[in-house]
Amino acid sequence: MPKKVVVIGGGTGTFTVLSGLKKYPFNLTAIVTMSDDGSSSGVLRDELGVLPPGDVRQCLVALSRSPQFLRELMNYRFREGGLRGHSFGNLFISALEKMTGSFDEAVTRASEVLHIEGRVIPSTLNKVRLAAKFSDGKIVRGEDKLAHTNLHGMQKLFLVPRALANPKALRAIAEADAIVIGPGNLFRSLVPNLLARGIPEAIRKSHGKKIFVANLMTQEGHTDGFTLGEYIKTIEQYLGGPMEYVIWNKKMPPAALLKRYARKGEHLVPRGEIVSGHRYIGGNLVSEKIFRPQKWDPISAHRTLIRHDPARLGALIAKLVA
Repeated sequence: MPKKVVVIGGGTGTFTVLSGLKKYPFNLTAIVTMSDDGSSSGVLRDELGVLPPGDVRQCLVALSRSPQFLRELMNYRFREGGLRGHSFGNLFISALEKMTGSFDEAVTRASEVLHIEGRVIPSTLNKVRLAAKFSDGKIVRGEDKLAHTNLHGMQKLFLVPRALANPKALRAIAEADAIVIGPGNLFRSLVPNLLARGIPEAIRKSHGKKIFVANLMTQEGHTDGFTLGEYIKTIEQYLGGPMEYVIWNKKMPPAALLKRYARKGEHLVPRGEIVSGHRYIGGNLVSEKIFRPQKWDPISAHRTLIRHDPARLGALIAKLVA
């Protein structure tokens, strides 16, 4: 029987992990955050009343066995007109939701069209917004607003309204041989999954290996000065229990790129002090392919330039799972 691996997160980080693992004989499940309310997903949420499709789309494409042109079509982003900024895949999934009356069913239908190997499961089917409470009592609501908010002084993140975990997500976690969290934006992609009631408890009860994949770079205003240990402690705070394995990068990215990050106050995540009770697995995880933002696409300008190499990351995780 193939080992069952659950990957929890959202965005480019989860896409990278799934891309690296799909060549191995694993039964893969992606559990995806549902609090995105910016860019294309935000517009579709507000105008159509649908759940955000963006992170789900990326996971579907990562697991797809369809021809390359169909995967590229799902990620195609319109460059002009009223659809400027929207990806075809986001529109496709939202159309399926309107047709079927269910986001869960829309994901199932899209999975069939894309011939995915594995499953993509929304962490919750509730319509939620991510919110943060600060030490001065201020509350900021909305994932997109939080993206542009300095989170220093933040006391806690929460979902509005409180959300129940998708039962499919809970079953997948209970059956998992390994659970992988990260990489991804700590407060906007990873933690939101742990805010759906039932998911932290399911992970804590799971007998599967619990693996945390650390980010490569800090983020200005969110994780300034964070060491690897502080990422781990944050995840474990919201999880309410320990991770077991920590995968981290030991490779220095190109100096020119590091300088570009440094001008924004962002730096390579250092290992720092060892957090007891964890097994650290380091490696050369930096991709040699440099992501280059498209001038016509304002969204891409905010995406990371330094990324994990899917094959190397997948190989490290596969060794732990085997």
